[in-house]
Amino acid sequence: MRILTSRFSRSIFILGSLAAAVSLASAQGETPWRHGLSLMGEPKYKPGFQHFDYVNPNAPKGGLVRLGVDGSFDTLNFVIPRGQPAAGITLIYDTLMAPALDEVATEYGLIAESVRYPADFSSVTYKLRAEAKWHDGKPITPEDVIWTFENLVKLNPNQRFYYRHVTKAEKTAEREVTFTFDSPGNRELPQIVGQFNVLPKHWWTGKDANGKERDISAGTLEPPLGGAAYRVKNIVPGRTISYERVPDYWAAKLPVNIGKDNFGELRYEYYRDDTVELEAFKADQYDFRAESSAKNWATAYDFPAQREKKVVLETFPERARGVMQAFVFNLRREKFQDPRVRMAFNSVFDFESMNKTLFFDQYKRVGSYFSGTELASSGLPAGKELELLETVRGKVPEEVFSKEYKNPSSGTEELRRTNLREALRLMKEAGYEIRGGKLTNVKTGEPFRVEFLLNSPAFERVVLFYKPSLDRLGVEMTIRLVDPPQYVNRVRSRDFDIISSGWGQSLSPGNEQRDFFGSEAADREGSRNYGGIKNPAVDAMIDKVIFAKDRAELLAATKALDRVLLWNHYVVPSWTIDYSRTARWDRFARPDKLPDYSYGFPDIWWFDKERAAKLGAKQ
Repeated sequence: MRILTSRFSRSIFILGSLAAAVSLASAQGETPWRHGLSLMGEPKYKPGFQHFDYVNPNAPKGGLVRLGVDGSFDTLNFVIPRGQPAAGITLIYDTLMAPALDEVATEYGLIAESVRYPADFSSVTYKLRAEAKWHDGKPITPEDVIWTFENLVKLNPNQRFYYRHVTKAEKTAEREVTFTFDSPGNRELPQIVGQFNVLPKHWWTGKDANGKERDISAGTLEPPLGGAAYRVKNIVPGRTISYERVPDYWAAKLPVNIGKDNFGELRYEYYRDDTVELEAFKADQYDFRAESSAKNWATAYDFPAQREKKVVLETFPERARGVMQAFVFNLRREKFQDPRVRMAFNSVFDFESMNKTLFFDQYKRVGSYFSGTELASSGLPAGKELELLETVRGKVPEEVFSKEYKNPSSGTEELRRTNLREALRLMKEAGYEIRGGKLTNVKTGEPFRVEFLLNSPAFERVVLFYKPSLDRLGVEMTIRLVDPPQYVNRVRSRDFDIISSGWGQSLSPGNEQRDFFGSEAADREGSRNYGGIKNPAVDAMIDKVIFAKDRAELLAATKALDRVLLWNHYVVPSWTIDYSRTARWDRFARPDKLPDYSYGFPDIWWFDKERAAKLGAKQ
């Protein structure tokens, strides 16, 4: 199950999958209509529940929250892969199902009042609510769902890949949509087709105020028609966009919406880069900031408003996700195709010194593609995990079976020298030697050169810390800092040597792993297989994850996949933390007990007039 995130609610993840097969309700093997679905057994909330436990059902409505964004935007059409959609644009659309933030892999009906699927998971049918409507009063129909889905897979290569096992979407009753799959057994498919934002067909196929036909395949700055809790209020192209709460929102009183969407207006303000954005926050130009920089967190928040308690610094635990954050090699380039070269880069990466010097010891080293979760491999494989790995023995490094994966340790001069000797040994085995102080290909005489592609000045100091270690290895390293649009285009077209990137993982991994690491995604522009991994053993383990029959089998398959990825040394793992760092101007209140898997800002928070009055006028 993929994770969908936004900058200002980074720990909110749209999770979901399906329950284990249950007793049949008919000769055709269909289950009864259900109000919710969960991989973790039965959903926590029973039919007829009033609201989620973690919300304040009496939260006041109104007030403004201002959020900050890096860069710019040039379109309000999120469907197409070109351009940069405005932050928050999906706020104006609903999905068929909505997640519960205090459960893993569980969702409940939103546009759809109920859902059912056959016992072999070969299709799924959603029944739409009769009261569901767009902001212009017209009903949300099966035709809208089908048209949206067809255009998503037609116009967006990533969506086409993600949903490629869906062979047909059709209207099967007055308010029913059925998705048919190309084979049975994929337990996640029925749920993930309920997660895309549904668009109004009649608006996108109609004409604008000037009589021009709209085009879903093109960018636009015309505020689109929506059907969710918010609608576009105002835009200044590239600079700001705001959304206002819809007073007669059709789904406001549904159980999944009680206590959320409390702000009268959400406004996104754009800034040139993170440095400018931070200073704008300190000047009270926006309200809430999720801090990604350890240096900023340690040094940048000692300013008058914070000392006067007008600004609140708070951390929230991250329980809903795993992560592999790393330096990612472009395996399409010959110099990175030998795993010994990639191992050498890891050997000289002095994380311990970097963590102490640059990060104020806030981070820990990533040692798994599912770091921070029960899905991460450890020790030696055994039981079902070993059984799965035996099916690819001979196609994976033998260390998968005989050694626990550990990153090299550093932090002392003795360890650094030891790691450098190991790196030089690996490079020599890979066909390189030191000539005139430069690491040189013995066959071609070419020096080993590498470019790190970056899009953030803040990260430049991190790579510069890595540079002396690579210099000692004889690697000629350069840094190329580009603006965000150019960076996105270069990554999409695979025009890089090394980038710093990664993959967020839900607690219920599934079909998205093919996009992350599968061979079919390696040469597809815009996929998240950034490095270009093509490995039949990886593909085999991904299939084991996707077609796992229960939680125990999913855990075993995910750990097996983790080991195969780790022992192929596709990346230099970097660092992570298990909490979110946040700063906010003290104008807001929240429920007494936040959900287990998100801090829920701004979704379930609200504007507090008394707190805001104490702060006085905004600067």
